[in-house]
Amino acid sequence: METAIVVFTRDLRLHDNPALHQACETARQVVPLFVVDPAIPAPPNRARFLAESVTDLRHQLRQRQADLIIRRGDPAAEIITLARETSASAVFIADDVSHYATRRRQRLQRECERHRLDLTLTPGLTVVPPGDLRPASGDHYKVFTPYWRVWRAARWRPHCPAPETIQMPDIEPIGALPPAATQGASPALAKGGETEGRRRFLAWRQHDLAGYPERHDDLPGDHTSRLSAYLRFGCVSPLAVALGARDRPAGDEHGEEFCRQLAWRDFFHQVTAAFPDLARKNYRPGAAWHEDDGALAAWRAGQTGIPIVDAGLRQLAAEGFMHNRARMITASFLTRNLGLDWRHGYQHFNEFLADGDVASNAGNWQWVAGTGNNTRPNRVMNPLRQAQRFDPAGDYVRRYVPELAALPAARIHTPWTEKIKGYPDPLVEL
Repeated sequence: METAIVVFTRDLRLHDNPALHQACETARQVVPLFVVDPAIPAPPNRARFLAESVTDLRHQLRQRQADLIIRRGDPAAEIITLARETSASAVFIADDVSHYATRRRQRLQRECERHRLDLTLTPGLTVVPPGDLRPASGDHYKVFTPYWRVWRAARWRPHCPAPETIQMPDIEPIGALPPAATQGASPALAKGGETEGRRRFLAWRQHDLAGYPERHDDLPGDHTSRLSAYLRFGCVSPLAVALGARDRPAGDEHGEEFCRQLAWRDFFHQVTAAFPDLARKNYRPGAAWHEDDGALAAWRAGQTGIPIVDAGLRQLAAEGFMHNRARMITASFLTRNLGLDWRHGYQHFNEFLADGDVASNAGNWQWVAGTGNNTRPNRVMNPLRQAQRFDPAGDYVRRYVPELAALPAARIHTPWTEKIKGYPDPLVEL
């Protein structure tokens, strides 16, 4: 094969990139391509993280005597145009499960067939591809525990090395990098890109993996990997992260617990592949929600009067990230205590999260709301009990709710026992 196009989507990396690896193995010349689709404008945090990630990808390709071609428009149309310009005969792209990705794949399949281009769909966005693990009856696993058992025992694909050099034809124009959004982006947003993602994982693995089972729910300690946005954009390989965690000699239980979180991510991807409307419709029948615009606005602003809830939502606004335990607490409060539709919460998270991924975001929201894959759909997380357990000294609250910083640990989670200037009364009694 003379020339192949590699389309980067949510796999913005060179290490363990099956699409790039297969193209380099089968074609003499490879054309790396990223298409900016104006049909899916990203919120500020993801737009900035994406721009930084694409910039880093171009830099790394240039270190290997290649470059990243950037086009703007409909992906299928731009791919076909570039194939015509470069006389490419094949296209490689990572498969995905969202509504948008499904439509893109279907259109690309039609266009490649029409123009006689070989199209190869590769894995790479999850540890185990969504369709690889199926129960004896049914098209997907509806409960996590049996999925986790087979996921642990599954044979994972081989890890793909990064290419040392890439031979690429001369192409003009190369295309301008997408602008990094600054207006509206969270002030403490993490830096995007494979370089930063790999550095962050290696540092976290060295210092925090050994205590992960005991400390990952500790809100003020912040011992989680914070890799979610890098996984969402594919700046780090989920497989490489799982291998790096599981193969640590520090103790199997440490990497095992972390891999369990990666399996949850894979689990929701296979649910989304089978139920593409996961972000729009209840996966299972649930409660009847009511409308309360005032309560919803207070929740969004982190002004509910419940310190642990407000701390989580303010962390989200400040960092484009929220600790996973806080995500569950804030989601439970919105759906269980306020009785509001989980889709309001999903949309708010989607607006701010740098890691805003359809499968994980919608899957977790529906799990908490009792409409998803939770085997205990009536489960309610009492925010006070959660606060006392995972932020006993109140340091997480003090970090994000400065109005309460002077309160002692005994009263910081129940400030309504005394009037605090500048802090609201609780929206509901707990």
